[in-house]
Amino acid sequence: MLQSIPLVRDVVMIGGGHTHALVLRAWAMRPLAGARLTLIEPGPTAAYSGMLPGHIAGHYSREALDIDLVRLARFAGARLILGAAIGLDPTARQIRVSRRSVPVSYDIASIDIGITSAMPDLPGFAAFGVPAKPLGTFAAKWTDFVTAVAAGRALPRVVVIGAGVAGAELALAMAHRLARLGDAQPDVTLVEAAEAFATLPAMTRRVLRQRIEAAGVTLREQCRLTHLSDGAAHLRDGPPLPFGFCVGAAGTRPHSWLAGTGLAHVQGFVSVDDRLRSLSHPNVYAVGDCAHLSFSPRPKAGVYAVREAPILMHNLRADLAGRSLRRYRPQRDYLKLISLGEQTALADRRPLPAVAAPWLWRLKDRIDRRFMEKFSDLPPMAAPALPREYVAGLAEELAGEAPLCGGCGSKVGPLELSEALDRLPLPARADILSLPGDDAALIRVKGLLQVVTTDHLRAVVGDPWLMTRIAAIHAMGDIWAMGGKPQMALATVILPRMREAMLSASLREILDAASSVLRAEGAELAGGHTTQGVELTIGFTVTGICDRAPVTLSGARPGDALILTRPIGSGTLLAAEMRGLAKGADMAALYAAMTEPQGAASAILTPLAHAMTDVTGFGLAGHLLSVLRASGAGAELFPADIPLYNGAEDLAGRGVRSTIFPANRANAMPHIYAISETARSALLFDPQTCGGLLAALPQADAAPALDALLNAGYRAAVIGRVISGPPRIDLH
Repeated sequence: MLQSIPLVRDVVMIGGGHTHALVLRAWAMRPLAGARLTLIEPGPTAAYSGMLPGHIAGHYSREALDIDLVRLARFAGARLILGAAIGLDPTARQIRVSRRSVPVSYDIASIDIGITSAMPDLPGFAAFGVPAKPLGTFAAKWTDFVTAVAAGRALPRVVVIGAGVAGAELALAMAHRLARLGDAQPDVTLVEAAEAFATLPAMTRRVLRQRIEAAGVTLREQCRLTHLSDGAAHLRDGPPLPFGFCVGAAGTRPHSWLAGTGLAHVQGFVSVDDRLRSLSHPNVYAVGDCAHLSFSPRPKAGVYAVREAPILMHNLRADLAGRSLRRYRPQRDYLKLISLGEQTALADRRPLPAVAAPWLWRLKDRIDRRFMEKFSDLPPMAAPALPREYVAGLAEELAGEAPLCGGCGSKVGPLELSEALDRLPLPARADILSLPGDDAALIRVKGLLQVVTTDHLRAVVGDPWLMTRIAAIHAMGDIWAMGGKPQMALATVILPRMREAMLSASLREILDAASSVLRAEGAELAGGHTTQGVELTIGFTVTGICDRAPVTLSGARPGDALILTRPIGSGTLLAAEMRGLAKGADMAALYAAMTEPQGAASAILTPLAHAMTDVTGFGLAGHLLSVLRASGAGAELFPADIPLYNGAEDLAGRGVRSTIFPANRANAMPHIYAISETARSALLFDPQTCGGLLAALPQADAAPALDALLNAGYRAAVIGRVISGPPRIDLH
């Protein structure tokens, strides 16, 4: 019997900084059997600091800055938890994550969360200022400001607080960008409480001052701010400085929660030894700007983070395997290439003279792009080799085969399923009112109508908490589709083989997620069953109560409007993510949509709907045809009006398909007319996990129902209408 390798140690990396990103890439090349790697990060991307001034100046797109952590984690075989770490207990070996009541357990942890430029001591900064770090938030807000200036909704006035290297780069970049937006002259002021650029050599300071003056940036030294108000920075001496955008780049501060962890620290920066381990808790590592190199203190700079990566990679593996660790020896100095707004850079390294030239910017650009290519150019991992002996036809069957999808993309095709269901006898019990193939079983219990359904999913994400929420929302879809209210659920969980303590921790995360999402919809988790297998699979059997006549597949009438409550394209996105093709931002948006319950949508539609279903594994076309067959009607569908998830159409145009796509298409195509072979039409057959409700309701009720759905936060749309005729779909 084929045995899977059990997981025995948990390595949790907190933060997607440069060091951790490089470790993830290296881990993919040399995974360590028995170790489970997890990354905790609030967002799907991490911005690269080296290219930020170039982006602010307009030389790089926003996407050029981003390391796609969703794609990188998939490449490394790591769990990705999209959430912010807010605490760490080194005694219990647990990490608290925002919005989760159950902490994440670890055997070894590593912290790489960078620093913040927030200025809590400056009144008004939290409301009216923007910290330069974290970089992603700052870059997004800068883009919004540039858009407003270009549209004439804001004046090009900027105040930069802090005249260090970072502040100078930002001020010059902003002046360069704003000068190219229109006729208005930019007003950029760089404010420093002491002497500007005090840590730099005299020659570098002189060149930098010359460049700042030539760019029209006003430098205010020995200038104390008292507070910020809406649109003005107030000085201790002198009139206030008006601004449309104010950025804080003064000093470096650790994230506040680090000081409360019990880890040894210096002013909130985690103190580490020359193996990059915490001085107080050796099973916790810290790297990048959040770490204090106690053995050889250094300024905060990305070059140290990059060069810590191979040491951290070696030491994590050595720690797990019981081998000796390596020392990290930081260099004494390094070449600083300071961006000057335009495509020119200033070189600074003692004892060389300070030089500013376009060729230095090209050198910096080449270095930065080469670094980012490490994360965009991820080589495809080789498929497992076949055994030495195998049956005839196996190699041909596997040739060119994409990985089996998770979620609804892995389900059995509609033709195979319907053939099997057709062989079942009709219900012999009078209290069973539904037929095989209906959305859910309908049972009469002493005058009450109870809805019962079951569903389970192969994991589409490695985070068991998120996967549980997806599976629970998906399972309740059949209850909502029949107009029922969820009542109770039983869980079926298959976990990969792992150490007992890891099993317990994973089950705590799963049960907490299940209980919270079910209880929010009025249901309770009443029990279930667990077992171990090759991969994570989570399912639920859910019961619900109908307090009125249930809404079924039959009943759609000619003239009815067809309303869909949620975009389509999830199957394509999930298939693409498995293959490293989807954008992390699109996946994060999809996960957020998939975990939004649809109980409120059901409550809006149920009193009005003649027929309703949820769009899941057979795709929009397949589930619409189920309604039409049951109702004895046809439909006109308006593909241009069907909402799509971000990125889905592009990926479909590139040929990305879910495992079940060919079966869905073969089942539906004989009943679809006037179809053109486009990416959008391909998505009609895309299997949906946590798909939307599809309802047929009177035309007169469509507009008010749609308004109610939109006001409730659903991306709903009227996508067609029911017509007389045989069960078929006409595309318009």
